[in-house]
Amino acid sequence: MSAPAPSPLAIVDAEPLPRQEEVLSETALAFVAALHRRFTPRRDELLARRAERRAEIARTSTLDFLPETAAIRADDSWQVAPAPPALEDRRVEITGPTDRKMTINALNSGAKVWLADFEDASAPTWENVVTGQLSLIDAYTRSIDFTDERTGKTYALRPDEELATVVMRPRGWHLDERHLTDADGTPVPGALVDFGLYFFHNAKRLLELGKGPYFYLPKTESHLEARLWNDVFVFAQDYLGIPQGTVRATVLIETITAAYEMEEILYELRDHASGLNAGRWDYLFSIVKNFRDGGPRFVLPDRNAVTMTAPFMRAYTELLVRTCHKRGAHAIGGMAAFIPSRRDQEVNKVAFEKVKADKDREADDGFDGSWVAHPDLVPIAMESFDRVLGDRPNQKDRLREDVDVRAEDLIAIDSLDARPTYAGLVNAVQVGIRYIEAWLRGLGAVAIFNLMEDAATAEISRSQIWQWINAGVVLDNGERVTAELARKVAAEELADIRAEAGEEAFAAGNWQQAHDLLLKVALDEDYADFLTLPAYEQLKG
Repeated sequence: MSAPAPSPLAIVDAEPLPRQEEVLSETALAFVAALHRRFTPRRDELLARRAERRAEIARTSTLDFLPETAAIRADDSWQVAPAPPALEDRRVEITGPTDRKMTINALNSGAKVWLADFEDASAPTWENVVTGQLSLIDAYTRSIDFTDERTGKTYALRPDEELATVVMRPRGWHLDERHLTDADGTPVPGALVDFGLYFFHNAKRLLELGKGPYFYLPKTESHLEARLWNDVFVFAQDYLGIPQGTVRATVLIETITAAYEMEEILYELRDHASGLNAGRWDYLFSIVKNFRDGGPRFVLPDRNAVTMTAPFMRAYTELLVRTCHKRGAHAIGGMAAFIPSRRDQEVNKVAFEKVKADKDREADDGFDGSWVAHPDLVPIAMESFDRVLGDRPNQKDRLREDVDVRAEDLIAIDSLDARPTYAGLVNAVQVGIRYIEAWLRGLGAVAIFNLMEDAATAEISRSQIWQWINAGVVLDNGERVTAELARKVAAEELADIRAEAGEEAFAAGNWQQAHDLLLKVALDEDYADFLTLPAYEQLKG
């Protein structure tokens, strides 16, 4: 498809990086500019629609399946496109950012798929955005290697047939890339920057390798947002002259509104759809965000008390499996975030048993695969799915017609027995401060208390503090959650970190800044839609 040359994009407020011209070539930027010119206005309209829908939820405190799309749900004849061979077997997927060491380790991990993450596991510094693209280009040309300066250990790729298939996750629609602007000074959406650069440089090369450009789509809130992505895919394939249907997309059902539109989302993407994924922490964050005015029945307990066996979470995951298999798509389960301890084998033993139970449950429920955060968890998850799948690549033939989920089941938060605790408040503050501090240093995936935390866990942490304060929650110790109590707990945590790190390391970090930012997004009456929006304003680089 020949198109008139779009307005050039400008790189602003960014220090030049080694080899950046390989990623930010004139032709690549022309492609990103074409995407921006064509699709950013629709992106803006859909973000405005999110706000309108949120206002409606605040008014009604309910959600339902859409009456206007009932015919799509009732039509049993349509299916998504068949999975390409490289995505038939997805029984274990590892997730992580795209730095060089992680790229090599994830590809070598033994997992079937690597979610190469430019979103929640990556702080969007310009260096991370550009060098992450270089890591993937170098991986596909097998020119990637890495030597750890501290240990001297070297890392290199295994043979091609042993490497995980890459499914890349761009940023969500809500985030802009401030370092790339059009002639009017308008920033390009981060989603179009990440998708555009990756697709432009790698789509044809991936086809030559027998794979293709595969994507995870984050933070989707409606089938109209899925339609926008589908139109982006159609345009991009035409632009590069590659066959329609080459792209495959897996959508994270990690917002409560998307849970009511699973079939419609698959329908909009049906020529490019590969599956749906159950993203636990962002899903809980979305429930708090959307129903934060809904009163006591929507108050969530400590985040770690909300397991996947909670009735409303079970409704969500079982509906996801049934929906996917009805339409011929893969159903991918949630994250095992445990990071093994090198010092405490008893901690590992207990955690591995929990991971195994979680993955056994998913495999038995009909999921076709699941996520892990660390290579040591790959064999555990693999065993759970091998037990159910055997030599079959998936279990899409399990239609789960026994599942019957009603609209109210998805938001039956008050079916939980657990209640908020003081320890839960402390943990939310601890995780929030420690994660934000690392994020401000450019790290998006951070091990905290033996769990791999990313932006989603920070979002649920700060949202729960906000919700508990505004709902006047009384904790298990009899204390009411107030702004004053949150400030007291945060001050104590900051003092503990100072003592733990030492004065010099504390001063060198972003601890006070992280503390202040957590309290801002947890205490402000005007709830910020995403923590990463005010955090991005403070992110250097």
